[in-house]
Amino acid sequence: MKKYLLSIFTLILPFLTFAQEAEKGLDEKVNDAFMPVATWWEGFVLTTVPIGSYNIPFVVILLVAGATFFTIYFKFPSFTKFGLAINTVRGKYDEVEGGHAAGDPNMAIDGDIPDTIRDESKEGEVSHFQALATAVSGTVGLGNIAGVAVAIALGGPGATFWMIVCGLIGMSTKFVECTLGVKYRDVGEDGTVYGGPMYYLSKGLKERGFSGIGKVLAGLFAILCVGASFGGGNAFQSNQAAVQLSSLFNLQGGATGVIIGIILATLVGIVIIGGIKRIASITEKIVPFMAGIYVLACLVIIFTNFSSIGDAFGLIFSGAFTPMAGLGGLVGVLIVGFQRAAFSNEAGAGSAAIAHSAVKTNYPASEGVVALLEPFIDTVVICTMTALVIIFFNIDGTNMQSVFPYGGDGASNVILNSDGSSIGGVDLTSMAFDSVIPGFSYILTIAIVLFAFSTMISWSYYGLQSWKFLFGKGKTADTVYKILFLIFIVIGAAATLDAVIKFSDAMILALVFPNMIGLLFLFPKVREEMNKYVGAIKASKEE
Repeated sequence: MKKYLLSIFTLILPFLTFAQEAEKGLDEKVNDAFMPVATWWEGFVLTTVPIGSYNIPFVVILLVAGATFFTIYFKFPSFTKFGLAINTVRGKYDEVEGGHAAGDPNMAIDGDIPDTIRDESKEGEVSHFQALATAVSGTVGLGNIAGVAVAIALGGPGATFWMIVCGLIGMSTKFVECTLGVKYRDVGEDGTVYGGPMYYLSKGLKERGFSGIGKVLAGLFAILCVGASFGGGNAFQSNQAAVQLSSLFNLQGGATGVIIGIILATLVGIVIIGGIKRIASITEKIVPFMAGIYVLACLVIIFTNFSSIGDAFGLIFSGAFTPMAGLGGLVGVLIVGFQRAAFSNEAGAGSAAIAHSAVKTNYPASEGVVALLEPFIDTVVICTMTALVIIFFNIDGTNMQSVFPYGGDGASNVILNSDGSSIGGVDLTSMAFDSVIPGFSYILTIAIVLFAFSTMISWSYYGLQSWKFLFGKGKTADTVYKILFLIFIVIGAAATLDAVIKFSDAMILALVFPNMIGLLFLFPKVREEMNKYVGAIKASKEE
């Protein structure tokens, strides 16, 4: 593996060297064209609603209210269904899922839904673990490395607390949307699966007698999902990968970002040609490897700073309820935490349901319980670890309240206590790791590139599924989307973090509008599917 990675970097370095000699300003021109669009879109999606003395983005209210409702309605599945989720992923109930009981209504095709090609419930392309790996690769990525740094820069250590809360209640939302994703998927004659919110919004709402609303919401989601694949699932990833590579190799040329973007686009293009089976086979290998390296490094730093763990969590909890001056008060910190968590784990956005729809199972709820593990892995575990690493790095032992002085350059950066410089995003996380594990920035660079790579290939699948829903399933539509997707990799690598984060945040959060409305109509179906799955497991134990 090491030889393979070294050979890739050996091939890439000449292109990066050329970038330094290119005409200065190409990256700036790309950014100048992209920034106005990003700023306008962010302002539109984050339209606020006045509540008391606060102006709260409506999308955050919808996200939190929906997740809280599902958590209570399904009796806290993040805790009560956690063991079932682990057992399902490790294959304990594979035999149960291998066939239906006699008379199971899922065996019949609903004649009222002509979009159904055949009995989707017993089809699929990938295993539970592959579906989870693909979906996790789309969520566990730079949102956990750079995104946490942005959250702490904007909302202080207290934002971490609200990220964790959002992750816990988001597990319920993920359970609901991924169960529906499998239940209402389409399966082509060649076995190819087409699923996600586009399908459960159109087909599920048609069942409930809201055909017109369903079509509108499905179309809106598909359009926004294509945009999200270009933004959060693409441009943000290539941006932070380019930043880390440029920093590591000290590349200052004006076209550095463009050249790195072209290289990344080429590598991603090679993989996404193969479809979900190729993507799943790649991500099931990359995700455990890169997550293992990252978590291990986090644990080393956490145990190295063992005596400061209490102080760090003290900052997280105190900052969550009594935020420092200039952070916009309690609600301001809460909003930052929830926005960053939503960007990180995408619970409520519905994107992961597209990957989970491809699973091989007879019981949609089996994949729903598997999916609830995503926000736990992504936000509760990995984001918390990253936050601790950053807090340890910038901690001021003499004055804990000044651990994060803010107000730097207004571009999502933190002012360091050590020298007063401002830094943010992946650079902040990288410096935090290097301070304890010298030279780890090189390993982190590899992890960051792999995180970015796996996230981009997963999101290319999400966006392509939405594109096909809008424009048909022909080869021409397929090719056009993939070309546009690869172009945005280059744009993201060339633009600034501030521009990319505005566009990416808004694109991911915009998905919440159509998706959450649909979930609030369809959640009773999830209870029915859960009862079928649990009943099948109980019946198998009695045999």
